[in-house]
Amino acid sequence: MAGRCRVSDLRVLDNVAYTSLTGPHAGLAESKGRVRRYPVDVSPFAALPDDPDAADWADLAALAGPGAVIPLANGQTLRPPEDWDVVMRLAGVQLLGDVVVGIPDDSLVRLTAADVPEMLDLVARTEPGPFLPRTIQLGTYLGVRHDGALIAMAGERLHPPGWTELSAVCTDPAHRGRGLATRLVLALVAGIRDRGETPFLHASAGNADAIRLYESLGFRLRHTPTFLAVRVPADEPVAGVNAR
Repeated sequence: MAGRCRVSDLRVLDNVAYTSLTGPHAGLAESKGRVRRYPVDVSPFAALPDDPDAADWADLAALAGPGAVIPLANGQTLRPPEDWDVVMRLAGVQLLGDVVVGIPDDSLVRLTAADVPEMLDLVARTEPGPFLPRTIQLGTYLGVRHDGALIAMAGERLHPPGWTELSAVCTDPAHRGRGLATRLVLALVAGIRDRGETPFLHASAGNADAIRLYESLGFRLRHTPTFLAVRVPADEPVAGVNAR
């Protein structure tokens, strides 16, 4: 997609987990009523519709289970029921890559399920955000190896129609300052554009170094979402769940 996107295209980024789970990632979705969530070993995110009512919150409780902690990507618009605890409220940024030029890089390694143990270890040491045993199913993951060891990686996460989110961008501390994150991000951008889609990403508003890197590559601020994590009451009644 060349140039900047039309306003109508941007609306799917307002509630990205929901538009992903009702769109390109629908095959991964566990659902109850209008509520969706990823399997717990794929992603921690659940998603409510834009206008959740009491029935939607009850369905979310049934889907997650009593006492579960649930991250929600569109926290700035949500008002949890009074008996739910808000356990995290994090200011973030959403950056668009609609004018970023990708650069293919054949020296990077396409990571597979066999690489997941090393990927989990790298994530544990660098803390780029959630990465779970089956997160790799969400999209393409690329890596850099040095003397056989995985030292850097990045991949694709949420997938609203027409868009792909970049995520899990991380480099082993001993190998930082070599431009590995830039190579990984631009290679992923090239692949996303080859599919006719547009890249975007999220970062913590306090992660100035990451934001500075992304902006230097051409990503631009769209808005400042709030990431919310809520806890289902421990005594919340649980009904049946339909998974698909």
